[in-house]
Amino acid sequence: MNHSVETAGQKLGKVVMFLILLVMGLVTIFPIAFMFMNSFKSQAEIVDSPLALPKEITFKYISHAMTQINLVPSFILTVLITVLAVTFIVLLSSSAAWMMVRVKSKLAMIILLVFTASMLIPFQAVMYPLISMFESVGLKNVPGLIIMYGGFGLAMSTFLYHGFMKSVPVSLEEAAIIDGANVFQVYFKIVMPLVRPTTVTVIILNAMWVWNDYLLPFLVLGDSENKTLTLALYYAKMKDGPYSVPWDLMFPAVLITVIPVIILFIFLQKQIIKGMADGAVK
Repeated sequence: MNHSVETAGQKLGKVVMFLILLVMGLVTIFPIAFMFMNSFKSQAEIVDSPLALPKEITFKYISHAMTQINLVPSFILTVLITVLAVTFIVLLSSSAAWMMVRVKSKLAMIILLVFTASMLIPFQAVMYPLISMFESVGLKNVPGLIIMYGGFGLAMSTFLYHGFMKSVPVSLEEAAIIDGANVFQVYFKIVMPLVRPTTVTVIILNAMWVWNDYLLPFLVLGDSENKTLTLALYYAKMKDGPYSVPWDLMFPAVLITVIPVIILFIFLQKQIIKGMADGAVK
């Protein structure tokens, strides 16, 4: 009798959990579906029926958006900034975490605590002094933006790597050194392959942040010729004033902007979850 009641309760719990997850999934997917549907409509059609399916699937609005907003140079610049910034973050955070794990000292622990504590400092608290300092040294440009991204992404990435580095056997590194490997060979050929799940996690999290970021490029690059995708979208929206939005340009442009990140996340989501769990638990 008790067994049947328990089973019924478990089934009810599963049904409730399924419904909650279904609602959360629909809420998450709705903005993407809304954007996708309106990327193939004219301005009038979007205003008249934003929730309706497009009357025809045509890519002329996407092509028009790419031409009018000049998305190709912005796309290339965003890819360049993202690749360089993420590479900088991966190399610096993984090597720093490796050294902090291998050097058993109070100083290494203090440095780790500093990295962890820095994650609690909001960007808005330091953005104006930071921008002023970089401008004074001539780095209020694309290279300066890459360095800023590297600095802000370092704390969380080091924290993730530090948790996973503890599981890397020291004996493997010692064996490689005995065989004649130097410190760079040990790092690139022994350590980094073993922490690949965490590396994938760090790459995806930071790439999505850099790719979608608006505030830092706005403060650093402003209305210069070099614009990231988010800046290009912003200035295209503001071209005819803050209250006149060219929806037939915005929706296709945003679609072009988010598709690379969505595809990347879909293909690497298992590695992201595994890397997050390993880095936080181990």
